[in-house]
Parts: sequence; C-alpha cells; structure tokens
Amino acid sequence: MNDYALALLLGIVEGLTEFLPISSTAHLRIFEALLGIDLSNGYWKMFSIVIQLGAILCLPIYFRRRIGEFLATFPRGIRGDRTWFNHPLSLTVLAFICTAGPAFLLTKLIGKNIENLALMAVSLIAGGMVMWIVDFTFGNRVRSGDVEGIRTGQAVSIGLCQTLSAVFPGTSRSMSTITAGELAGLSRETALEFSFLLSIPTMLAATGYEMLKFLRHPEQEGLAGGIRMDAHGTGLLAIGFVVSFFVAWGVVAWFMKWVRNRGFAPFAIYRILFGAAVLVWAMK
Repeated sequence: MNDYALALLLGIVEGLTEFLPISSTAHLRIFEALLGIDLSNGYWKMFSIVIQLGAILCLPIYFRRRIGEFLATFPRGIRGDRTWFNHPLSLTVLAFICTAGPAFLLTKLIGKNIENLALMAVSLIAGGMVMWIVDFTFGNRVRSGDVEGIRTGQAVSIGLCQTLSAVFPGTSRSMSTITAGELAGLSRETALEFSFLLSIPTMLAATGYEMLKFLRHPEQEGLAGGIRMDAHGTGLLAIGFVVSFFVAWGVVAWFMKWVRNRGFAPFAIYRILFGAAVLVWAMK
C-alpha cells in the first residue's frame, strides 16, 4: 500500500473511532501493526497525533452554537440558576482537572502501556461488559435534565473515570465518560453531550503535550529517520488531518441522533468481539 492510501485509511479509522466508545487508540495501533507500520518510527507517531487533532477540532465547530450559548450566559447559565462554580463551562474545566491531575502523575505508567496489545484487548472486553451492564441497568430509565443541570459531584466522577482511558489503552475515553455519566444519574444523551464537551480540553491538552515533545526533541522521538518532513511528508499529514476531521464530523452528527432513540449495547458487543479477536492475535 502506498503512503497516500495509508494516510487516507488511517485518517478514516481515526475519524470513525475517536468519538465512538470503541477506543480509537486500540484501532489505530492494531491497524498500524496489520499494515506493517514501524510503531517506533517518529514520523508515524506524529501522524497519529495530527490525525487525532483533526478529529478533535471538529467538535468546537460542530458544537459552536452550544458553546456560544454557554459563553454568552456565563456565569448565570441559560436558565439563570447557575454560578461561577457550577456553570457547564466551569464543570467541564473541573472534570478536565480531575482527569489531568492523576494522568500527569501516572505519565510513566501510561507510556509503558501504550503499545501493549494484550492489555488493549482485555480493556476492550472488560469495558464492553461494563458498558453493556450499565446501559442495560440505567440507560432505559426515564431521566429528565440536560447538561445545564449537571451537578459538581457528577462532573468530578466523570473526570476521574476518564483517567482510566489514559492508564489502560483500549478502555476508550468516550466509553469511560459515557458510562460514568449514566452511573452518576445522567440520561444517555446528556452523558454523551458532556463527554463531547469534556473531550475538547482533554484531547487538545493531550495532543498538544505529545506534539510539544516531538518539536522539542525530534531526534529522540525518531523524526530524524523514516519519512521526512518535506512536501511528501507534509502532504501525508494534510490528507490524514482533513479526512479525520470530516469523518469525525459525520460520526458525531450520526452518534448524537442514534443515542436519542437507541442505547450503547451494539458498541459494547462490538468491543467484546473485537477485543477477543485481538487477544487471540496478541497471544500467538
């Protein structure tokens, strides 16, 4: 497969999986291994970061009106019953801090696990089972409310649970936050919307940190070898970025509509089957 087709395929994989609760990290690592990409090559590590950034940037644009409402009504909120401490924007920042703090302390552990296919497989299976049970138990309950009504304790618990996706690759950031939201008493739609909002600062910070590492220590990260940052290398990054952006946009729009009438069971089943296949492969 030539480099351009590879960039296109990986951009599609990232866009399809970043916001579905099936783990984009696991899918990218597995596809890269299947396609024979050298995972120690710095260029392809940077490529993974760039296409992830492409997917993430679709969110503030897709939710621009919603975010605009929050900014315009801060700190009283849309209904006038919020404060500086429990406005949706404040709670998003709080949940992000609850994720960033533990994740920073566990940086070495995270780096050690990031390429472990067996751990990814187990995380996919375990996460799928937990998601299925939680959604079956709580997802069908009629719950009123929306993001404007989220409480401080709910935001804290969602932020802490999001840390699991950093420590155990294959867990999925969206699976962790959606499941935590349902356990905390949120409806499926509210849990999903808050998951999307929380992913904006979380993933921008994570990708920004990784990109800074590459830019500060290019030789240490392996950028001196492999594909060079010339017109060819830059073109591959552009293809992956644009494809990931638009595919992710379509997925977010579809997922929001899906959740209004259906649950997360199909994604849980997929995780279990996919995780089992990866585990068999990893053990060969």
